[in-house]
Amino acid sequence: MDSFAFIIHPIDPKRDVSRKFPLLGRVLSERQINFLSTFFPPVYISEITGITSKATGKEIKGWFLACPLTPVRMMELPEKVVYRKIIETGRLAEKLGAKILGLGAHTSVIGDAGVTIAKALSIPVTTGDSYTVGVAIEAIQKAADMMHIPLEQATAAVVGATGSIGKICAEMLAEKVPELYLVGRRLPALEALRERIRFVTASSKIHVSTQVGVIKNAQIIITVTSATSAIIDPEHLQAGSIICDVARPRDVTAAVAAMRDDVLVIDGGMVDVPGPVNFNFDFGFPPGKAYACMAETMALTLEGRFTNYTLGKNITRHQVEEISQIAAKHGFHVSGFRSFEKAVTLEQIHRVRQRAKQFAKSI
Repeated sequence: MDSFAFIIHPIDPKRDVSRKFPLLGRVLSERQINFLSTFFPPVYISEITGITSKATGKEIKGWFLACPLTPVRMMELPEKVVYRKIIETGRLAEKLGAKILGLGAHTSVIGDAGVTIAKALSIPVTTGDSYTVGVAIEAIQKAADMMHIPLEQATAAVVGATGSIGKICAEMLAEKVPELYLVGRRLPALEALRERIRFVTASSKIHVSTQVGVIKNAQIIITVTSATSAIIDPEHLQAGSIICDVARPRDVTAAVAAMRDDVLVIDGGMVDVPGPVNFNFDFGFPPGKAYACMAETMALTLEGRFTNYTLGKNITRHQVEEISQIAAKHGFHVSGFRSFEKAVTLEQIHRVRQRAKQFAKSI
């Protein structure tokens, strides 16, 4: 049976450690977990069974493996130390017999986005970012339709626009909206991206900024930074807007969910997995659903495509379209929306629309 492995790591330290080691999660502080994560070995989390192709009936299995480093430690430690820990986790995947390895969350963005890790291992590697892009664009289109926002009349924004996911999201959004804001940390990189997008499409008016506050001009927002803490606050969003948070850790603060019932926040990248899948581990999603980055690794395994796929900082449009077709063929598809670990209901979307209308009437 063909198989895969997928690397996860603690994003919310106490919560995520508690999911595998309840006692440690209870007695250790977040600061202690951050420190001790440097010395922990890779951790076997669970075996994944039941993934079955809708097209071919092929069944595969996989494993969740944990690189113990937290996002804070990944940013603090020397890059070589982080690489070494991720590669150690990859070697565990090799020992288990995995034919391909997926990199989750910060393990996919550290350094050269998987290139060095792939060179050090004997099995192919993917970050899952191509399908993450495809799912984020599809999810934002569905959400816009449900919120009655015509994309051809909307202003959009991409936060973290110069990252590997942000760049291709910006390029694809520019074809759908008349005005686009690119937000990032480095102005020269943003200006270079603007010129690249203008070369591909001249249909959008494109602004660049290093200030996240400019997203208040947008009704459609995709945020995908590699920040270690949330950066988008309630005052950054206009009433009636949609924000798709692809980043892990989240870019959107919990205060947005608590204070802004006139905006729709959706988690990026949730898909239904074909077959009676059992992850044997609670990573925060309902049964049968996975992140798009996980699904890319699964779809490649079902396809028997055991080669390096999404690596490095430059995702191509071809990769996004190809993996989206492969995933659809085998039965993966965008699932319902979730926001801050909870399902988003149709009633909730209706309430957001109504609150946005009330706000518009009051000004």
